[in-house]
Amino acid sequence: MDTPDPPDGTRKQGGLRWPQVTLIVLVTIAVTAGLTYWLLNHYLFLREFKPVELKPHEEQVLERKLRAIGVQARTTPDADSGPALEPEPYSEAGARREVAFSERELNAMLARNTDLAQKLAIDLSDDLISAKLLVPLEPDFPVLGGKTLRVHAGMEFAYREGRPVVVLKGVSLMGVPIPNAWLGNLKNVDLAREYGGDQGFWKSFADGVEDIHVQEGHLLVKLKE
Repeated sequence: MDTPDPPDGTRKQGGLRWPQVTLIVLVTIAVTAGLTYWLLNHYLFLREFKPVELKPHEEQVLERKLRAIGVQARTTPDADSGPALEPEPYSEAGARREVAFSERELNAMLARNTDLAQKLAIDLSDDLISAKLLVPLEPDFPVLGGKTLRVHAGMEFAYREGRPVVVLKGVSLMGVPIPNAWLGNLKNVDLAREYGGDQGFWKSFADGVEDIHVQEGHLLVKLKE
């Protein structure tokens, strides 16, 4: 015997109604748009880096390092009114032949340059120096006008077999690695070895370096006599 259908008033309603579906779609679109906007402004089109600010004792250490290599660390109001330089004979006796900086010190020095303070950041890891650079584009630039491009590059720096090793590990633009062919096929090439045999910058650089040591957060370069 067939069971009669229940009256319309008692029929069970299943599934979502169209107002609920519309609400879910609108919420999904809003969340997706919000996440996309956040990614574009905080990752793809980041406008500036936060400059590194050293603590007072870190600042004093950096000041001493810069003075040791003949660099006036920071201009003060009374710098011009200090004691005049006194003549003295040149001597290399007891001179330091090494330069050592921490990652924070390098970025703090960049922060003192108003043009680079929020556009360049350096990272030091084992045998690798990486740099992030923000490049603002002119408003009339096609498609990306007014945006800020994010460039990321890495260079291997080490010292092996009595010679410095300098290798371009790669360059990326907006998170996309640039093909090796576009980099002149220089990716993963030891520049000091490849071009150090001829007279020029790389030979002079290699001949003047006694040691290069890059580790997490620290850089040390020793020079020859």
